[in-house]
Amino acid sequence: MAPPSPARVIAVDTHDIRFPTSRELDGSDAMNPDPDYSAAYVVLRTDAPDGHEGHGFTFTIGRGNEVQVAAIGALREHVVGRSVDELCADPGTLSRDLVGDSQLRWLGPEKGVMHMAIGAVVNAAWDLAAKRAGKPLWRLLADADPAWLVRQIDFRYLTDALTPDEALALLRRGKEGAARRAEDLLSRGYPAYTTSPGWLGYDDEKLTRLAAGAVADGFRQIKLKVGADLDDDVRRCRTARAAVGPDVRMAIDANQRWDVGEAIRWTRALAEFDPYWIEEPTSPDDILGHAAVREAVAPVKVATGEHVQNRVVFKQLLQAGALDVLQLDAARVGGVNENLAVLLLAAKFGVPVCPHAGGVGLCELVQHLAMFDYVALSGTTEDRVIEYVGHLHDHFLDPVVIRDGHYTAPTAPGFSAAMRPESIARYTYPGGAFWAADPATNPQTDPQTNRKERTA
Repeated sequence: MAPPSPARVIAVDTHDIRFPTSRELDGSDAMNPDPDYSAAYVVLRTDAPDGHEGHGFTFTIGRGNEVQVAAIGALREHVVGRSVDELCADPGTLSRDLVGDSQLRWLGPEKGVMHMAIGAVVNAAWDLAAKRAGKPLWRLLADADPAWLVRQIDFRYLTDALTPDEALALLRRGKEGAARRAEDLLSRGYPAYTTSPGWLGYDDEKLTRLAAGAVADGFRQIKLKVGADLDDDVRRCRTARAAVGPDVRMAIDANQRWDVGEAIRWTRALAEFDPYWIEEPTSPDDILGHAAVREAVAPVKVATGEHVQNRVVFKQLLQAGALDVLQLDAARVGGVNENLAVLLLAAKFGVPVCPHAGGVGLCELVQHLAMFDYVALSGTTEDRVIEYVGHLHDHFLDPVVIRDGHYTAPTAPGFSAAMRPESIARYTYPGGAFWAADPATNPQTDPQTNRKERTA
């Protein structure tokens, strides 16, 4: 009798999922005044008897999400037919194959829409691997053999700043005390800060109410969006500082709005309100510009990273002394494998990592990376916080839980990436139930009949 065939990936399903956040100005900032938070979503289906699927996505803000979905679809031939056992035993093989497709690589290389598509698929593979291992991703990474983790990383272009031997030494050192830190993480959680009070479209009453509420909920840092109008920013920073008091950190975020000189002048003008950091003060690609801003605005720290395209730009930011706080994003670069490289670079240079989150599901993903970093790499949460935004979590099967201003460590197997089927069905664009009933999408719909549907 022939042995059973090994389990394979049999399908790569994609979904264009969009939420109408622009209608309440949730997520609004100086560069992005009307975002509709969206996810280009992917599911890896297999024929394995356990029925596990790999879920992943990358975050966009509305128009163009269909382009991101198409980019994920272009990777399908590299995924379908792969052995599930081999994929989960070594996700790095998939990462290298996707990055190494020379014709698709031409569209980057290793940046932009194709690289974010790679990140979505790679993250889905790690979700599958963690589910099959019966562990949350942070625990899978923390328990892994350091030499195996090093093999997951592409060191091309990095060895002038970080070698495989240096990475191995950092990971071996991180194993010391890891069990105790894992227990501490499960008991206390990981520190968070919140951006929820600070969206640019909120009025002062809402800003005050949400900022005071954040402090009452245990947050020791909030963040405000700035950069559209200086007089308005002065008023809003004064309002926020009055609401939270002098002992709570208040970061400000310009979302790439300024030239270098303007960033310096504007940050100095807001310095009286004791901002902890200025985030994305200029173009995310301008390494020397960030270095100039950092030198000029100290002691205000410079934070950046959510739009950094790949590990190479992170390497140069660190080499140039251009940032005080590194803000990796779980979905902007090529997924878990490349973010392991970024975490190791930050550890080598001694720069704290405070991940970017918010969006759709970014909080769910990035908590795992920060928790791995604490347990098995940096070994500390000092001056480290994960961003938290309080909307859209109810669409996920394993949503983040915040207690006393801390992320609670996930215990369910996987990468916390799976969305509820009913949310996928309702918010798939343009044919999902919400969008099909929405007059802005379907002008033939009676607005009186569907008023409740639009505001649900």
